[in-house]
Amino acid sequence: MIFRFLLIAALLLIHGELRAETSAEKAGFSPKLMVYLAKGPANSCGPGCDRWIAVEGEVDEGAADRIRRFLAAVKDTQRPIYFHSPGGAVRPSFAIGRLLRSRNATARVGRTIVTACTAGTQIDAACLKIKNGSGEIEAALKTRSAMCNSACGYLFLGATTREVAPDAAVAVHNSKLTLIIHGHPPAQVVAGFRERGVARADRERAAFVAAMGIKGELNDLIKTVKFESLHVLTRPELYRFGIDTRPFSETAWTLEAVARPFVRKVALARQDDGTSFRMMEWRLFCENKDRARLMFAREFDQGAAGTSSVIMMAGTEKSVAFGKSPARVGKYEVWSDTVAPDAMKAMLAAPKLQMGDGTSTADGRTRLSTFDIDTIGLEPAWTQLLASCPAAPVYAKPMSPTPSVSAAPAQ
Repeated sequence: MIFRFLLIAALLLIHGELRAETSAEKAGFSPKLMVYLAKGPANSCGPGCDRWIAVEGEVDEGAADRIRRFLAAVKDTQRPIYFHSPGGAVRPSFAIGRLLRSRNATARVGRTIVTACTAGTQIDAACLKIKNGSGEIEAALKTRSAMCNSACGYLFLGATTREVAPDAAVAVHNSKLTLIIHGHPPAQVVAGFRERGVARADRERAAFVAAMGIKGELNDLIKTVKFESLHVLTRPELYRFGIDTRPFSETAWTLEAVARPFVRKVALARQDDGTSFRMMEWRLFCENKDRARLMFAREFDQGAAGTSSVIMMAGTEKSVAFGKSPARVGKYEVWSDTVAPDAMKAMLAAPKLQMGDGTSTADGRTRLSTFDIDTIGLEPAWTQLLASCPAAPVYAKPMSPTPSVSAAPAQ
């Protein structure tokens, strides 16, 4: 029986400030853009990477000068920069983006969770004091629900290497020009000034996007999205616009602390048509101290001919799970299988796992394709999950008769 679970931002003009985040987006963020050095467990920011630069909060008018001074003191230009921001002022975002381009920066979207702030909100007074201190701060990285919205996107575009995890988001919308006026000029004068200001802002944005090597389609899209709304860029858009051109992207294995906890990984793979991407998700459950259960779900390929089978390998000789016919849950096909203790050890020891996908065609042939996924985060996440596992075998309760799958990025 297939094990199914819920899966898956005179005229006397003081200034015209262009902003790109809404008040709702600002909740939960520092009112000023913060930057600090973070250090985490081994491989926490990728293979061989445990140190990164965290940039978070609203982009304020003084942000460019602060970022410039901070980066001037960081000689290691190989450190990736992780962004988590609702947006803010546009012009300093352009300046920061150009600065990052001059450093050949690597940018990713992710939330930096400071260890010493876990009891707080990450933006309370005590935590902000820690982040504003000097030196490296012990922290962890999470991509799920991380965002780089509105003006933050211009910082992100400045990097020469840009990576958006499948469960993180980059969202865009048009900017808002706020005029501060003294006196009582005629309405048509104000309207004319506003029109010229918006046109100038459009030209500046188009020039910046082009200078960063991004397709003009992105600027065309931004102009169609009202300031009060947000458009989360899809994986095909990220790829087509030239923002994140990886054909395969994946998250680390992370512990999901829900009613029945599990370890989760999500990936997106570009399809043969070159324009679409397929969502995949792995969920690892602990049934007892001696037995795990691995579930694999992916979007159903409507164009595939014949039936599919999958298998996971830890190395060239150790089969981990699967091979059986999948269950259909909405637009997903789902495999589930138990993982023996020796297979679990092999998974934890392997730097990568191999997925094999075989399609049986009507003429009796099998078309085989393979791809690798990494095991970053698997060992610590599994260790945490194992601590809550029962010692003796337990029997799963009957599940809902109408399970659903949700592998989309959390917003």
